[in-house]
Amino acid sequence: MQTVNDGFAAAAGKSSFIRKMFEKGLELKAQFGEDAVCDFSLGNPDVPPPLAARPALEKIAREAVEPLGLGYCPNAGIPYVREAIASFLSKQQGMELEGQDVIMTVGAAGALVCIFRAILEPGDEVLVPSPYFVEYGNYCGHFGGTLRPVESREDFSLDMAAMKAAIGPKTRAIIINSPNNPTGAIYGEAELDELCRLVEEENAKREKPIFLLSDEPYRAFAFDGASVPAILPKTKFALVVGSFSKTLSMAGERLGYIGVNPALSEADGGVLVSTLILVNRTLGFVNAPVVGQKLAAEICHETVDLSIYARRRQLMAEVLTGAGIDFIMPKGAFYFFPKAPGGDDGKFVDALLKERILAVPGSGFGRAGYFRLSSSVDEKIIARSAEGFKRAVQNV
Repeated sequence: MQTVNDGFAAAAGKSSFIRKMFEKGLELKAQFGEDAVCDFSLGNPDVPPPLAARPALEKIAREAVEPLGLGYCPNAGIPYVREAIASFLSKQQGMELEGQDVIMTVGAAGALVCIFRAILEPGDEVLVPSPYFVEYGNYCGHFGGTLRPVESREDFSLDMAAMKAAIGPKTRAIIINSPNNPTGAIYGEAELDELCRLVEEENAKREKPIFLLSDEPYRAFAFDGASVPAILPKTKFALVVGSFSKTLSMAGERLGYIGVNPALSEADGGVLVSTLILVNRTLGFVNAPVVGQKLAAEICHETVDLSIYARRRQLMAEVLTGAGIDFIMPKGAFYFFPKAPGGDDGKFVDALLKERILAVPGSGFGRAGYFRLSSSVDEKIIARSAEGFKRAVQNV
């Protein structure tokens, strides 16, 4: 089983794949011009926010001149915002949450860092299906935790036998990301039921429970009739993490949340929630951005125009098919994770670079022999890349 060292060198090495492509893109654009480069390296949401954002922001601006309009707020978030997000999550998760079950955070990343600070001790392990978002290793590594990837199946579904075998005495959390970055996979109801049963069975033997963390910033991005099952009703040990960076195109506001199963709070007397609020403050976040909180409370039930992402997804699939590249059609998110022609992801990404196409090697996500593309780009860029993909396949 592969292990990601909790030191920064190993994690930085993987992170640098994405950073390297980003910097290479800047170099190519400066040399040849923006229109000569097809950059699929970053998952940067570029679709405009919902129209409802404008009147919401105007309202926030009017209130900004009032006392405490933009001042400090409680570390867990503005009370009415927590209530609004609890209502939003109650509908999404199919179970009743209250404001006390929600903590507002500095993005989904800040949420995960807070959780790991609250639950991990040096030497503890966090399991994650592979491929995975590489920053998870950094998030748990800050506190002496070790990320342990568990290979998923060929179709990127969960390998439950492998997951069960990976659980050991140091396992403290399992993190899943659905819809998934980088694969676009959505874990189905049956496999999540099985995973939650495994967590419940393991925790019946333990003094310290294994927590199941569901990282869901792409939840709204589900296509072709696919749906994302709710995780909170399946086990009291579940926490849901999310943000509005993608669904509302407000990534720069850095607004996220943690939703805790109320049964977990009841079982431990609210200790976990209290600890999460404490570390949110003491890690230096203090509180989530106030403008972002107020905006989310107004429009959290809205989404960006998802049909734009659906068209891009279809066009990207046509380009890859035309180039003879093998891939599984992603059910969600806005990424593709195709097999690298020739089997060497680094070599094929270099071949794409010669065509001024930017992609990220699958090795950067824990799965060599693949590469990641973000389809969160203009349709013109996707269409323009078609011939370059064909040439790269021929020349690899």
